[in-house]
Amino acid sequence: MEYSIDWGNEVWNSLRWLAIAFAITVVSIAVLGWLLARYSRWGRPFWNLVGGFFTERETRVRAWTYVIVLIVLGLFGVRITVLFSYFGNDLFTAMQTIAQGVSAGDGGQAMLDAGKSAFWHSMAVFGILATIHVIRTLIELYLGAAFEIKMRWWLTAGATADWMQDNAFYRNRFVDLGDTSKDADIQPGIDNPDQRIEADITNIASTGRGLFFGSGGSTSNGLIPAVATIVSFTIILWNLSGPVDLLGVEIPRMMVWLVLMFVLVATVIAFWIGRPLIRLNFWRERLTANFRYSLVRIRDGAENVAFYGGERVEHAGLMSRFSAVVANYWRIIYVSIAFSGWNFIISQTVRVLPYVVQAPRFFDGRITLGDMTQTSDAFINMADALSFFRESYADFTNFRASIIRLDGLQSADESSRSLKKITTVDVDRAVRLADVDITTPDGDELIRDLSLTLAPGDALVVKGRSGSGKTTLLRGLAGLWPFVDGEFSRPAGDRTLFLSQIPYIPLGDLRTAVAYPALPDDVGDESIRSVLEKVFLPHLTSRLDEEQDWSKVLSPGEQQRVAFARVLLTKPEVVFMDEATSAVDEGLEFSLYTLIRSELPTTIVVSISHRSSTDQHHTEVLELTGGGTWELRPVPSTAGG
Repeated sequence: MEYSIDWGNEVWNSLRWLAIAFAITVVSIAVLGWLLARYSRWGRPFWNLVGGFFTERETRVRAWTYVIVLIVLGLFGVRITVLFSYFGNDLFTAMQTIAQGVSAGDGGQAMLDAGKSAFWHSMAVFGILATIHVIRTLIELYLGAAFEIKMRWWLTAGATADWMQDNAFYRNRFVDLGDTSKDADIQPGIDNPDQRIEADITNIASTGRGLFFGSGGSTSNGLIPAVATIVSFTIILWNLSGPVDLLGVEIPRMMVWLVLMFVLVATVIAFWIGRPLIRLNFWRERLTANFRYSLVRIRDGAENVAFYGGERVEHAGLMSRFSAVVANYWRIIYVSIAFSGWNFIISQTVRVLPYVVQAPRFFDGRITLGDMTQTSDAFINMADALSFFRESYADFTNFRASIIRLDGLQSADESSRSLKKITTVDVDRAVRLADVDITTPDGDELIRDLSLTLAPGDALVVKGRSGSGKTTLLRGLAGLWPFVDGEFSRPAGDRTLFLSQIPYIPLGDLRTAVAYPALPDDVGDESIRSVLEKVFLPHLTSRLDEEQDWSKVLSPGEQQRVAFARVLLTKPEVVFMDEATSAVDEGLEFSLYTLIRSELPTTIVVSISHRSSTDQHHTEVLELTGGGTWELRPVPSTAGG
């Protein structure tokens, strides 16, 4: 019996095929990648997001090594699949030969022996191919996961650093992307940055790797193996297919044209059905993130909600947001059912179609049973590979939605850094404001032409009615508020400290919470214990190792005392405090301010306060009187006494 290929030379033939296929693949990827990055609506933002992973000195060698190895493994998997089809041809041809030898009786012994020999030869070939295939698949799974982790790490490190740079995490709320394009409603920029950094990066790394290289060892669920499969099995199908009469017209190589037209029509219809999924998947991510955020807000504000008895209102709000999630999900279900139903019809039809077309040639004895089964195998593999573009459309819609969301965050971060900031000048042990203007986003004046100078030891209290711009002034000086003009001179870096009304308590142990924004090792446990005792928190000195959500454990008054402890630890030359004693009584306020003035006598203190009892700890009062006007006056001696 004649084998379908020369198995004795197949090692060298496969190596030659692999080298040629790799060269063609690399060139094709380079050309296609350049075209997508330059001209496609999703290719440009995708390259903007991941391009650095392949070009930066620290990552490019490893990144391209992963790409090259994964390409080789994918092409090798395609070659193994091709060889499996030839194995199947030989196996079923051997079984046909055996059946013919048995039916011939004593005169068919030679045919029977040849069929048996070919059968066991096919089993040996299968054992070798299966072993290689398993090893290749395991290596591909490991390296694919490693590549995904490396990219995810790089993307996360870059996205978080970009988000934190120059207060973009705060200032990007003022960004207007001004997008009027067709997809403007799904490019909002900055909602739920936590989800964009976690879920969307995970999706880009995981889904992107699967779409490009494939996953799970399959040779039809990734772009590279799918294209290689199409080319390889087209050659096989071309050699096995014959002419077919259709309405009196003889069509040569009918199987090839049939699979191409069949899958092309199926794919066009599938794209038409599935196109709404791009928008719907984007809204799914946004709406579920909004619902999850509302749950987190209730968890974080549990005490306030409980005091107000606001359960009914909160529940109504939760269900309103969840109803939007469900409504959008139903729309996804309707489209997905139509999309999946169409794909299911196509996938089932393709299983029997090659047998129907080839059956007349088999009945006439022009092809063997092995040829018949290999035709079916080639047809199915080719159809599956061509169907990759149809069946992966749902994954691609998720992938593109994640690209849009993460690129929107990056664009908002970049735009936030171009927003206006107050001009800052580094000086030693002084504060000077020159012609400072503060407005609302609508342009209403809060402060106009504010100029003042503070020397070491000076203390200024800022007062005014609610909404006059006291806290906004601090935001403008800290570089957070973009609707500001003028010049601000102050000591550079951590020599100037800003304290908000509600102190931020980071996750971790208590020493981390107290030392913030310094690192615990920079100040030491003894210093931390010492300042805790000074700010009247001696009961916390033995709990430095405890990891708690300290923002929930500590009362508002204790949190404000922790903020004063931070001032003592960092010893700034200037400290700005926004209602820093609003949660403590006047006696404790007096003790805390006295502590700061005695421990840091040369530190310049600027406080915002509604309490008149705070005035006595300051030398000057800045009164914001509304409409941009202000008044600077000394604190009466009785108050400062």
